Amino acid sequence: MAEDEPHAIRIHLDRVLAERGMTLTELSERVGITVVNLSVLKNGRAKAVRFSTLSRICDVLGCQPGDLITHDPHGPDGPA
Repeated sequence: MAEDEPHAIRIHLDRVLAERGMTLTELSERVGITVVNLSVLKNGRAKAVRFSTLSRICDVLGCQPGDLITHDPHGPDGPA
């Protein structure tokens, strides 16, 4: 699989942050991850995410992984 190959994974970090009234900077400080790395994840450009990182994000936001990440095969980058 090519690194720039389209995928159907959608990240909903913006929505969850808005629901919690939290900024990306605040999440960064509480999770211990740089704002740059969280921004890459938020914008769907991350190539991978460690389970430990996902766990910390979920702990801080009080959510489940499925609240942050979904699979949408019919989205703009998904298969036709």
